[in-house]
Amino acid sequence: MKKRAFLALTAVAAVGLTACGAPADPTGGGGSADEVEPGYLAVADADFAAGGELTVQVDYDVDEVGGLDPQAASAARGWMVEGLVYETLTTIDENLEVQPGLAASWDQPSDTEYVFQLDTEATFSNGRDMTVDDVAGSLQRLIDTPTTWTGQLGPISSVEATGDEEVTVTLAEPYTPFLAALANTPAAVLPMQEIDAGDIDVAAEMLGTGPLVVAEHRQDEYWTFEPNEHHPAAAELGFSGLRLEVVGDESTRVAALRDGSADLAVLNSVDSADALADASDVAVVNQQNTDFHYLVMNSIAGDAALQDEDVRFAINTAIDRDAINELVLGGTSQATGVTPATLPDACVAEDLPSAQASIETAKAVIDDLGGLDLDLVVYDSEAVLSDIAQVIQQNLAEIGVTVSIESYDYATYSSLVYADPSDFDLALSWFSGYADPSMVTTWWNPSLAGFTSVYNVGSDETSALIADAARTPAGAERADLFADLCESVDAESETVPLVLRPTEIGYRTDSLSPTLFADEGYGNVLRAITEYRAAE
Repeated sequence: MKKRAFLALTAVAAVGLTACGAPADPTGGGGSADEVEPGYLAVADADFAAGGELTVQVDYDVDEVGGLDPQAASAARGWMVEGLVYETLTTIDENLEVQPGLAASWDQPSDTEYVFQLDTEATFSNGRDMTVDDVAGSLQRLIDTPTTWTGQLGPISSVEATGDEEVTVTLAEPYTPFLAALANTPAAVLPMQEIDAGDIDVAAEMLGTGPLVVAEHRQDEYWTFEPNEHHPAAAELGFSGLRLEVVGDESTRVAALRDGSADLAVLNSVDSADALADASDVAVVNQQNTDFHYLVMNSIAGDAALQDEDVRFAINTAIDRDAINELVLGGTSQATGVTPATLPDACVAEDLPSAQASIETAKAVIDDLGGLDLDLVVYDSEAVLSDIAQVIQQNLAEIGVTVSIESYDYATYSSLVYADPSDFDLALSWFSGYADPSMVTTWWNPSLAGFTSVYNVGSDETSALIADAARTPAGAERADLFADLCESVDAESETVPLVLRPTEIGYRTDSLSPTLFADEGYGNVLRAITEYRAAE
Protein backbone atom coordinates (compact mmCIF):
# COMPACT_ATOMS: atom_id res chain seq x y z
CA MET A 1 0.00 0.00 0.00
CA LYS A 2 1.14 3.54 -0.67
CA LYS A 3 3.18 4.89 2.24
CA ARG A 4 2.02 8.51 2.39
CA ALA A 5 0.52 8.56 5.88
CA PHE A 6 3.14 10.92 7.30
CA LEU A 7 2.42 13.54 4.65
CA ALA A 8 -1.31 13.35 5.25
CA LEU A 9 -0.91 13.45 9.00
CA THR A 10 1.32 16.49 8.81
CA ALA A 11 -1.05 18.32 6.48
CA VAL A 12 -4.11 17.70 8.60
CA ALA A 13 -2.32 18.54 11.83
CA ALA A 14 -1.25 21.83 10.32
CA VAL A 15 -4.76 23.01 9.49
CA GLY A 16 -6.54 21.33 12.41
CA LEU A 17 -9.83 19.50 12.34
CA THR A 18 -12.44 22.19 12.65
CA ALA A 19 -15.64 20.17 12.75
CA CYS A 20 -15.01 17.77 15.60
CA GLY A 21 -11.98 18.87 17.59
CA ALA A 22 -8.44 17.58 17.46
CA PRO A 23 -7.70 14.27 15.77
CA ALA A 24 -6.64 11.20 17.65
CA ASP A 25 -2.97 10.82 18.46
CA PRO A 26 -1.40 9.38 15.27
CA THR A 27 0.92 7.23 17.38
CA GLY A 28 -2.07 5.19 18.50
CA GLY A 29 -5.09 5.37 20.76
CA GLY A 30 -8.44 3.85 21.50
CA GLY A 31 -9.30 0.91 23.71
CA SER A 32 -7.31 -2.22 24.26
CA ALA A 33 -7.57 -4.92 21.59
CA ASP A 34 -5.75 -7.45 23.80
CA GLU A 35 -7.56 -10.78 24.06
CA VAL A 36 -7.94 -12.27 27.54
CA GLU A 37 -8.74 -15.58 25.87
CA PRO A 38 -8.65 -16.44 22.15
CA GLY A 39 -11.52 -14.53 20.54
CA TYR A 40 -12.51 -12.61 23.69
CA LEU A 41 -11.81 -9.08 24.92
CA ALA A 42 -13.42 -9.90 28.27
CA VAL A 43 -14.82 -13.01 29.92
CA ALA A 44 -17.32 -12.74 32.76
CA ASP A 45 -15.96 -13.80 36.14
CA ALA A 46 -18.21 -16.42 37.71
CA ASP A 47 -17.14 -15.20 41.16
CA PHE A 48 -18.08 -11.56 40.47
CA ALA A 49 -20.91 -10.41 42.76
CA ALA A 50 -24.11 -10.40 40.70
CA GLY A 51 -27.82 -9.67 40.79
CA GLY A 52 -28.00 -5.92 40.21
CA GLU A 53 -29.69 -4.00 37.43
CA LEU A 54 -27.52 -3.61 34.33
CA THR A 55 -27.47 -0.15 32.72
CA VAL A 56 -26.21 0.17 29.14
CA GLN A 57 -26.02 3.33 27.03
CA VAL A 58 -26.10 3.25 23.23
CA ASP A 59 -26.01 5.93 20.57
CA TYR A 60 -29.32 5.37 18.75
CA ASP A 61 -32.54 3.37 18.93
CA VAL A 62 -34.28 0.91 16.62
CA ASP A 63 -35.68 2.22 13.35
CA GLU A 64 -39.08 3.84 13.89
CA VAL A 65 -40.13 3.10 10.30
CA GLY A 66 -40.08 -0.66 10.80
CA GLY A 67 -41.32 -0.52 14.35
CA LEU A 68 -40.30 -3.53 16.45
CA ASP A 69 -40.72 -6.14 13.72
CA PRO A 70 -37.32 -7.86 13.62
CA GLN A 71 -37.72 -8.74 9.95
CA ALA A 72 -37.79 -5.02 9.17
CA ALA A 73 -34.72 -4.21 11.31
CA SER A 74 -32.15 -2.65 9.00
CA ALA A 75 -29.41 -1.39 11.33
CA ALA A 76 -27.10 -2.79 13.99
CA ARG A 77 -28.85 -1.25 17.01
CA GLY A 78 -32.15 -2.79 15.94
CA TRP A 79 -30.47 -6.16 15.51
CA MET A 80 -28.86 -5.87 18.95
CA VAL A 81 -31.92 -4.64 20.84
CA GLU A 82 -34.41 -6.98 19.22
CA GLY A 83 -31.88 -9.81 19.52
CA LEU A 84 -32.36 -9.64 23.30
CA VAL A 85 -35.92 -10.92 22.82
CA TYR A 86 -35.72 -12.98 19.62
CA GLU A 87 -33.48 -15.89 18.67
CA THR A 88 -32.37 -17.32 15.32
CA LEU A 89 -31.86 -20.80 13.89
CA THR A 90 -28.10 -20.28 13.81
CA THR A 91 -25.73 -17.92 15.58
CA ILE A 92 -22.09 -16.88 15.27
CA ASP A 93 -19.34 -17.47 17.79
CA GLU A 94 -16.26 -15.51 18.82
CA ASN A 95 -14.52 -16.59 15.61
CA LEU A 96 -17.44 -15.46 13.41
CA GLU A 97 -18.18 -19.11 12.67
CA VAL A 98 -21.75 -20.38 12.39
CA GLN A 99 -23.03 -22.36 15.37
CA PRO A 100 -26.39 -23.92 16.36
CA GLY A 101 -29.08 -21.63 17.73
CA LEU A 102 -32.76 -22.62 17.72
CA ALA A 103 -31.65 -25.27 15.25
CA ALA A 104 -29.91 -27.86 17.42
CA SER A 105 -28.28 -29.29 14.30
CA TRP A 106 -28.64 -29.49 10.53
CA ASP A 107 -27.70 -31.64 7.58
CA GLN A 108 -27.02 -30.61 4.00
CA PRO A 109 -28.04 -33.52 1.74
CA SER A 110 -27.13 -31.46 -1.33
CA ASP A 111 -25.65 -28.06 -2.10
CA THR A 112 -29.18 -26.58 -2.23
CA GLU A 113 -30.93 -28.41 0.63
CA TYR A 114 -30.74 -27.77 4.39
CA VAL A 115 -32.54 -29.97 6.92
CA PHE A 116 -32.78 -28.40 10.39
CA GLN A 117 -33.46 -30.33 13.60
CA LEU A 118 -35.03 -27.91 16.08
CA ASP A 119 -34.31 -27.22 19.75
CA THR A 120 -37.20 -28.96 21.47
CA GLU A 121 -36.85 -26.85 24.64
CA ALA A 122 -37.28 -23.47 22.96
CA THR A 123 -40.21 -21.60 24.50
CA PHE A 124 -41.75 -18.19 23.81
CA SER A 125 -41.95 -15.77 26.72
CA ASN A 126 -45.73 -16.38 26.96
CA GLY A 127 -44.98 -20.01 27.86
CA ARG A 128 -45.85 -21.59 24.50
CA ASP A 129 -43.40 -24.07 23.02
CA MET A 130 -41.82 -23.13 19.69
CA THR A 131 -43.03 -25.36 16.85
CA VAL A 132 -41.95 -26.21 13.33
CA ASP A 133 -44.82 -24.02 12.11
CA ASP A 134 -43.26 -21.01 13.86
CA VAL A 135 -39.93 -21.68 12.17
CA ALA A 136 -41.25 -22.42 8.68
CA GLY A 137 -43.83 -19.65 8.94
CA SER A 138 -41.25 -17.06 10.00
CA LEU A 139 -39.03 -17.79 7.01
CA GLN A 140 -42.02 -17.86 4.64
CA ARG A 141 -43.22 -14.51 6.04
CA LEU A 142 -39.81 -13.01 5.31
CA ILE A 143 -39.98 -14.32 1.74
CA ASP A 144 -43.57 -13.19 1.16
CA THR A 145 -43.05 -9.66 2.55
CA PRO A 146 -39.55 -8.85 1.31
CA THR A 147 -37.25 -6.63 3.36
CA THR A 148 -33.54 -5.88 3.06
CA TRP A 149 -32.75 -9.18 4.75
CA THR A 150 -34.83 -11.27 2.37
CA GLY A 151 -32.15 -10.80 -0.28
CA GLN A 152 -29.40 -11.72 2.17
CA LEU A 153 -31.02 -15.12 2.77
CA GLY A 154 -30.46 -15.98 -0.88
CA PRO A 155 -32.59 -17.75 -3.50
CA ILE A 156 -34.97 -19.77 -1.28
CA SER A 157 -37.39 -21.80 -3.38
CA SER A 158 -39.27 -23.59 -0.58
CA VAL A 159 -39.60 -23.89 3.20
CA GLU A 160 -41.35 -26.96 4.58
CA ALA A 161 -42.05 -28.57 7.94
CA THR A 162 -40.83 -32.09 7.17
CA GLY A 163 -41.29 -33.54 10.65
CA ASP A 164 -42.50 -32.69 14.13
CA GLU A 165 -39.09 -31.20 14.92
CA GLU A 166 -37.68 -30.76 11.40
CA VAL A 167 -37.74 -27.97 8.82
CA THR A 168 -36.28 -28.28 5.33
CA VAL A 169 -35.21 -25.28 3.27
CA THR A 170 -34.48 -25.73 -0.44
CA LEU A 171 -32.58 -23.14 -2.46
CA ALA A 172 -32.91 -22.51 -6.19
CA GLU A 173 -29.11 -22.59 -6.48
CA PRO A 174 -26.14 -22.92 -4.14
CA TYR A 175 -25.69 -19.95 -1.80
CA THR A 176 -22.74 -20.16 0.58
CA PRO A 177 -23.77 -17.35 2.99
CA PHE A 178 -27.15 -18.95 3.79
CA LEU A 179 -26.32 -20.25 7.28
CA ALA A 180 -24.54 -17.02 8.20
CA ALA A 181 -27.54 -14.98 7.03
CA LEU A 182 -29.82 -17.05 9.27
CA ALA A 183 -27.73 -15.94 12.25
CA ASN A 184 -28.91 -12.33 12.29
CA THR A 185 -32.01 -10.94 14.03
CA PRO A 186 -34.08 -10.26 10.86
CA ALA A 187 -34.16 -14.04 10.36
CA ALA A 188 -35.48 -14.61 13.90
CA VAL A 189 -38.17 -17.14 14.69
CA LEU A 190 -41.44 -15.31 15.36
CA PRO A 191 -44.59 -16.46 17.23
CA MET A 192 -46.49 -17.27 14.05
CA GLN A 193 -49.44 -18.82 15.87
CA GLU A 194 -50.14 -15.51 17.63
CA ILE A 195 -49.39 -13.46 14.50
CA ASP A 196 -51.73 -15.51 12.31
CA ALA A 197 -54.47 -15.35 14.95
CA GLY A 198 -54.14 -11.57 15.15
CA ASP A 199 -53.27 -11.75 18.84
CA ILE A 200 -50.09 -9.74 18.44
CA ASP A 201 -48.72 -6.99 16.21
CA VAL A 202 -44.96 -7.60 16.15
CA ALA A 203 -44.38 -4.07 14.87
CA ALA A 204 -45.64 -2.80 18.23
CA GLU A 205 -44.91 -5.65 20.65
CA MET A 206 -42.12 -8.20 20.95
CA LEU A 207 -42.69 -11.87 21.80
CA GLY A 208 -39.75 -14.20 21.32
CA THR A 209 -37.81 -17.13 22.73
CA GLY A 210 -34.83 -14.97 23.81
CA PRO A 211 -33.47 -14.40 27.33
CA LEU A 212 -35.29 -11.09 27.98
CA VAL A 213 -38.74 -9.55 27.64
CA VAL A 214 -39.57 -5.87 27.21
CA ALA A 215 -41.04 -4.13 30.25
CA GLU A 216 -41.13 -0.61 28.81
CA HIS A 217 -39.91 1.35 25.79
CA ARG A 218 -39.91 5.05 24.99
CA GLN A 219 -38.58 5.65 21.48
CA ASP A 220 -35.17 7.35 21.40
CA GLU A 221 -35.10 7.49 25.20
CA TYR A 222 -34.83 4.12 26.90
CA TRP A 223 -35.79 0.44 27.15
CA THR A 224 -36.25 -1.71 30.23
CA PHE A 225 -36.06 -5.50 30.06
CA GLU A 226 -36.82 -8.30 32.49
CA PRO A 227 -35.67 -11.94 32.36
CA ASN A 228 -37.75 -14.35 30.29
CA GLU A 229 -38.61 -16.93 32.95
CA HIS A 230 -39.08 -19.58 30.27
CA HIS A 231 -35.57 -19.24 28.84
CA PRO A 232 -32.97 -21.90 29.79
CA ALA A 233 -30.57 -19.19 31.00
CA ALA A 234 -33.13 -17.34 33.16
CA ALA A 235 -32.14 -18.89 36.47
CA GLU A 236 -28.46 -18.21 35.90
CA LEU A 237 -28.60 -14.60 34.66
CA GLY A 238 -26.08 -12.42 36.48
CA PHE A 239 -28.35 -9.35 36.59
CA SER A 240 -31.91 -8.66 37.71
CA GLY A 241 -32.91 -6.54 34.73
CA LEU A 242 -31.55 -4.39 31.92
CA ARG A 243 -32.05 -0.68 31.39
CA LEU A 244 -30.88 0.38 27.96
CA GLU A 245 -30.62 4.15 27.55
CA VAL A 246 -30.45 5.88 24.17
CA VAL A 247 -27.93 8.73 24.52
CA GLY A 248 -26.94 10.37 21.26
CA ASP A 249 -24.22 12.61 22.66
CA GLU A 250 -20.94 10.70 23.02
CA SER A 251 -19.53 12.99 25.71
CA THR A 252 -22.60 12.23 27.85
CA ARG A 253 -21.96 8.49 27.50
CA VAL A 254 -18.34 9.06 28.52
CA ALA A 255 -19.48 11.05 31.57
CA ALA A 256 -21.90 8.26 32.53
CA LEU A 257 -19.05 5.77 32.58
CA ARG A 258 -17.00 8.13 34.72
CA ASP A 259 -19.69 8.73 37.33
CA GLY A 260 -21.02 5.17 37.32
CA SER A 261 -24.52 5.95 36.06
CA ALA A 262 -23.85 3.52 33.19
CA ASP A 263 -22.26 0.10 33.57
CA LEU A 264 -21.44 -0.19 29.86
CA ALA A 265 -21.52 2.23 26.95
CA VAL A 266 -20.99 1.90 23.21
CA LEU A 267 -18.55 4.55 22.00
CA ASN A 268 -17.79 5.66 18.45
CA SER A 269 -14.49 7.48 18.83
CA VAL A 270 -10.97 6.62 19.90
CA ASP A 271 -10.92 10.10 21.42
CA SER A 272 -13.51 8.90 23.95
CA ALA A 273 -11.34 5.94 24.84
CA ASP A 274 -8.37 8.26 25.36
CA ALA A 275 -10.51 10.57 27.49
CA LEU A 276 -11.24 7.65 29.83
CA ALA A 277 -7.63 6.55 30.12
CA ASP A 278 -7.31 8.06 33.61
CA ALA A 279 -10.55 6.54 34.93
CA SER A 280 -9.31 3.75 37.16
CA ASP A 281 -12.66 1.93 37.35
CA VAL A 282 -13.36 2.02 33.60
CA ALA A 283 -12.01 -0.37 31.00
CA VAL A 284 -12.25 0.46 27.30
CA VAL A 285 -11.81 -2.27 24.71
CA ASN A 286 -11.69 -2.15 20.94
CA GLN A 287 -14.02 -4.63 19.27
CA GLN A 288 -13.11 -5.28 15.66
CA ASN A 289 -16.10 -5.30 13.33
CA THR A 290 -16.56 -6.52 9.81
CA ASP A 291 -18.30 -3.16 9.23
CA PHE A 292 -16.37 -0.69 7.07
CA HIS A 293 -16.37 2.93 6.00
CA TYR A 294 -16.69 3.72 2.30
CA LEU A 295 -16.60 6.69 -0.06
CA VAL A 296 -19.27 7.06 -2.75
CA MET A 297 -18.39 8.80 -6.02
CA ASN A 298 -21.63 9.80 -7.70
CA SER A 299 -21.13 8.63 -11.28
CA ILE A 300 -24.77 9.32 -12.21
CA ALA A 301 -25.79 12.74 -10.88
CA GLY A 302 -22.54 14.16 -9.50
CA ASP A 303 -19.98 16.34 -11.26
CA ALA A 304 -19.74 15.27 -14.90
CA ALA A 305 -16.06 14.39 -14.46
CA LEU A 306 -17.07 11.54 -12.11
CA GLN A 307 -18.65 9.70 -15.03
CA ASP A 308 -15.07 9.04 -16.20
CA GLU A 309 -13.65 5.88 -14.61
CA ASP A 310 -10.10 7.20 -14.96
CA VAL A 311 -11.01 10.27 -12.89
CA ARG A 312 -12.69 8.18 -10.19
CA PHE A 313 -9.72 5.83 -10.09
CA ALA A 314 -7.34 8.77 -9.73
CA ILE A 315 -9.32 9.95 -6.69
CA ASN A 316 -9.33 6.41 -5.30
CA THR A 317 -5.55 6.20 -5.80
CA ALA A 318 -4.98 9.43 -3.87
CA ILE A 319 -6.85 8.29 -0.73
CA ASP A 320 -4.45 7.16 1.98
CA ARG A 321 -6.09 4.42 4.04
CA ASP A 322 -3.11 4.28 6.38
CA ALA A 323 -3.59 7.95 7.22
CA ILE A 324 -7.28 7.40 7.97
CA ASN A 325 -6.44 4.48 10.23
CA GLU A 326 -3.61 6.17 12.11
CA LEU A 327 -4.96 9.71 12.33
CA VAL A 328 -8.68 9.18 12.76
CA LEU A 329 -8.91 5.69 14.27
CA GLY A 330 -5.72 5.66 16.31
CA GLY A 331 -4.33 2.63 14.50
CA THR A 332 -7.20 0.41 15.65
CA SER A 333 -8.46 -0.41 12.15
CA GLN A 334 -7.10 -1.64 8.82
CA ALA A 335 -7.69 -1.06 5.13
CA THR A 336 -10.21 -3.30 3.42
CA GLY A 337 -11.53 -4.22 0.02
CA VAL A 338 -15.16 -4.97 -0.73
CA THR A 339 -14.87 -8.21 1.27
CA PRO A 340 -14.31 -7.32 4.97
CA ALA A 341 -10.64 -7.81 5.76
CA THR A 342 -11.14 -9.94 8.89
CA LEU A 343 -13.34 -12.58 7.24
CA PRO A 344 -12.08 -15.80 5.61
CA ASP A 345 -11.33 -15.66 1.87
CA ALA A 346 -11.31 -11.83 1.87
CA CYS A 347 -9.06 -10.05 -0.61
CA VAL A 348 -5.91 -8.20 0.48
CA ALA A 349 -6.30 -4.42 0.33
CA GLU A 350 -2.60 -3.87 -0.33
CA ASP A 351 -2.92 -5.85 -3.57
CA LEU A 352 -5.64 -3.67 -5.06
CA PRO A 353 -4.85 -1.67 -8.22
CA SER A 354 -5.33 1.69 -6.47
CA ALA A 355 -2.84 0.68 -3.77
CA GLN A 356 -0.23 -0.05 -6.42
CA ALA A 357 -0.89 2.99 -8.65
CA SER A 358 1.21 6.15 -8.37
CA ILE A 359 0.12 9.51 -7.05
CA GLU A 360 1.92 11.13 -10.01
CA THR A 361 -0.27 9.28 -12.50
CA ALA A 362 -3.38 10.24 -10.53
CA LYS A 363 -2.32 13.89 -10.52
CA ALA A 364 -1.76 13.84 -14.27
CA VAL A 365 -5.37 12.71 -14.83
CA ILE A 366 -6.70 15.62 -12.77
CA ASP A 367 -4.24 18.06 -14.36
CA ASP A 368 -5.70 17.18 -17.76
CA LEU A 369 -9.03 18.46 -16.44
CA GLY A 370 -7.47 21.69 -15.25
CA GLY A 371 -8.28 20.69 -11.65
CA LEU A 372 -11.56 19.62 -10.10
CA ASP A 373 -13.91 21.04 -7.43
CA LEU A 374 -16.13 18.56 -5.59
CA ASP A 375 -18.41 18.54 -2.56
CA LEU A 376 -18.11 15.77 0.05
CA VAL A 377 -21.19 15.22 2.22
CA VAL A 378 -21.23 13.60 5.66
CA TYR A 379 -23.79 13.35 8.47
CA ASP A 380 -23.04 14.86 11.85
CA SER A 381 -24.27 12.06 14.13
CA GLU A 382 -20.93 10.28 13.69
CA ALA A 383 -18.03 12.65 14.27
CA VAL A 384 -15.56 10.19 12.79
CA LEU A 385 -16.98 10.83 9.30
CA SER A 386 -15.95 14.49 9.41
CA ASP A 387 -12.48 13.44 10.55
CA ILE A 388 -12.18 10.96 7.67
CA ALA A 389 -13.47 13.61 5.28
CA GLN A 390 -10.73 16.01 6.28
CA VAL A 391 -8.02 13.40 5.70
CA ILE A 392 -9.51 12.74 2.25
CA GLN A 393 -9.69 16.49 1.62
CA GLN A 394 -5.96 16.77 2.23
CA ASN A 395 -5.21 13.64 0.18
CA LEU A 396 -7.11 14.92 -2.84
CA ALA A 397 -5.52 18.37 -2.62
CA GLU A 398 -2.24 16.63 -3.49
CA ILE A 399 -3.61 15.70 -6.94
CA GLY A 400 -5.41 18.98 -7.65
CA VAL A 401 -8.91 18.14 -6.40
CA THR A 402 -10.46 20.79 -4.17
CA VAL A 403 -12.97 19.29 -1.74
CA SER A 404 -15.68 21.22 0.09
CA ILE A 405 -16.92 19.25 3.13
CA GLU A 406 -20.62 19.64 3.89
CA SER A 407 -21.99 18.22 7.16
CA TYR A 408 -25.73 17.64 7.64
CA ASP A 409 -28.16 15.95 9.97
CA TYR A 410 -28.89 12.42 8.81
CA ALA A 411 -32.31 13.23 7.35
CA THR A 412 -30.84 15.95 5.12
CA TYR A 413 -27.89 13.73 4.19
CA SER A 414 -30.30 10.97 3.14
CA SER A 415 -32.35 13.39 1.04
CA LEU A 416 -29.20 14.28 -0.90
CA VAL A 417 -27.66 10.82 -1.24
CA TYR A 418 -30.57 8.41 -1.57
CA ALA A 419 -33.19 10.52 -3.37
CA ASP A 420 -33.82 10.07 -7.08
CA PRO A 421 -32.12 12.06 -8.46
CA SER A 422 -29.31 12.20 -5.92
CA ASP A 423 -27.58 15.52 -5.32
CA PHE A 424 -23.92 15.23 -4.31
CA ASP A 425 -20.45 14.53 -5.71
CA LEU A 426 -18.80 12.49 -2.93
CA ALA A 427 -20.31 10.99 0.24
CA LEU A 428 -19.04 9.06 3.24
CA SER A 429 -20.89 6.37 5.17
CA TRP A 430 -20.42 2.76 6.32
CA PHE A 431 -21.79 -0.70 5.64
CA SER A 432 -22.38 -3.57 8.03
CA GLY A 433 -19.92 -6.25 6.98
CA TYR A 434 -21.95 -9.25 8.22
CA ALA A 435 -20.55 -12.71 8.91
CA ASP A 436 -19.78 -14.00 5.43
CA PRO A 437 -17.72 -12.03 2.90
CA SER A 438 -20.27 -12.55 0.12
CA MET A 439 -23.10 -10.83 1.95
CA VAL A 440 -22.00 -7.19 1.79
CA THR A 441 -20.86 -7.51 -1.83
CA THR A 442 -24.53 -7.53 -2.87
CA TRP A 443 -24.60 -3.74 -2.49
CA TRP A 444 -22.24 -3.37 -5.49
CA ASN A 445 -24.95 -4.68 -7.82
CA PRO A 446 -27.30 -1.66 -8.13
CA SER A 447 -30.11 -3.79 -9.53
CA LEU A 448 -30.08 -5.89 -6.35
CA ALA A 449 -29.25 -3.15 -3.87
CA GLY A 450 -31.77 -0.65 -5.19
CA PHE A 451 -30.63 2.26 -3.03
CA THR A 452 -27.25 2.46 -4.81
CA SER A 453 -28.83 2.76 -8.25
CA VAL A 454 -29.36 6.52 -7.83
CA TYR A 455 -25.61 7.19 -7.67
CA ASN A 456 -23.75 4.20 -9.14
CA VAL A 457 -23.97 2.43 -12.49
CA GLY A 458 -22.24 -0.84 -11.60
CA SER A 459 -21.14 -3.29 -14.27
CA ASP A 460 -22.00 -6.70 -15.67
CA GLU A 461 -18.51 -7.93 -14.75
CA THR A 462 -18.83 -6.97 -11.09
CA SER A 463 -22.37 -8.32 -10.84
CA ALA A 464 -21.29 -11.66 -12.35
CA LEU A 465 -18.41 -11.96 -9.88
CA ILE A 466 -20.76 -11.21 -6.97
CA ALA A 467 -23.09 -14.00 -8.10
CA ASP A 468 -20.28 -16.48 -8.79
CA ALA A 469 -18.67 -15.90 -5.39
CA ALA A 470 -21.99 -16.38 -3.59
CA ARG A 471 -22.44 -19.78 -5.29
CA THR A 472 -18.91 -20.98 -4.55
CA PRO A 473 -18.04 -22.88 -1.35
CA ALA A 474 -15.56 -21.29 1.07
CA GLY A 475 -11.96 -21.99 0.13
CA ALA A 476 -9.29 -21.19 -2.42
CA GLU A 477 -11.61 -20.92 -5.43
CA ARG A 478 -13.87 -18.46 -3.68
CA ALA A 479 -10.85 -16.47 -2.44
CA ASP A 480 -9.69 -16.12 -6.06
CA LEU A 481 -13.14 -14.90 -7.09
CA PHE A 482 -13.11 -12.36 -4.27
CA ALA A 483 -9.71 -11.12 -5.39
CA ASP A 484 -11.12 -10.54 -8.88
CA LEU A 485 -14.24 -8.91 -7.44
CA CYS A 486 -12.21 -6.56 -5.25
CA GLU A 487 -10.11 -5.53 -8.24
CA SER A 488 -13.20 -4.92 -10.36
CA VAL A 489 -14.81 -2.73 -7.67
CA ASP A 490 -11.54 -0.91 -7.07
CA ALA A 491 -11.05 -0.20 -10.78
CA GLU A 492 -14.62 1.07 -11.24
CA SER A 493 -14.18 3.30 -8.16
CA GLU A 494 -17.84 4.10 -7.65
CA THR A 495 -18.36 3.00 -4.05
CA VAL A 496 -14.88 2.63 -2.59
CA PRO A 497 -14.22 0.61 0.60
CA LEU A 498 -11.81 2.40 2.95
CA VAL A 499 -11.15 0.96 6.43
CA LEU A 500 -12.87 -1.27 8.93
CA ARG A 501 -15.10 0.45 11.50
CA PRO A 502 -14.20 -0.81 14.99
CA THR A 503 -16.36 -0.24 18.07
CA GLU A 504 -15.05 1.15 21.33
CA ILE A 505 -16.81 -0.40 24.33
CA GLY A 506 -16.40 1.09 27.79
CA TYR A 507 -17.51 -0.62 31.00
CA ARG A 508 -17.22 -0.16 34.75
CA THR A 509 -14.96 -2.79 36.24
CA ASP A 510 -16.40 -2.22 39.73
CA SER A 511 -20.02 -2.87 38.72
CA LEU A 512 -19.88 -5.18 35.72
CA SER A 513 -18.07 -8.28 34.54
CA PRO A 514 -19.07 -8.82 30.86
CA THR A 515 -18.22 -11.28 28.12
CA LEU A 516 -17.18 -9.45 24.94
CA PHE A 517 -16.13 -10.98 21.63
CA ALA A 518 -13.00 -9.62 19.96
CA ASP A 519 -14.77 -9.69 16.57
CA GLU A 520 -18.40 -9.07 15.67
CA GLY A 521 -20.26 -9.45 12.41
CA TYR A 522 -23.66 -7.95 13.16
CA GLY A 523 -22.90 -5.04 15.50
CA ASN A 524 -24.24 -6.93 18.51
CA VAL A 525 -22.17 -5.71 21.47
CA LEU A 526 -24.55 -7.55 23.81
CA ARG A 527 -24.31 -10.89 22.01
CA ALA A 528 -23.12 -12.74 25.14
CA ILE A 529 -25.40 -10.90 27.57
CA THR A 530 -26.57 -14.07 29.31
CA GLU A 531 -23.05 -14.28 30.76
CA TYR A 532 -22.90 -10.67 32.06
CA ARG A 533 -22.71 -10.16 35.83
CA ALA A 534 -23.81 -6.81 37.29
CA ALA A 535 -23.13 -5.93 40.93
CA GLU A 536 -26.00 -4.90 43.21
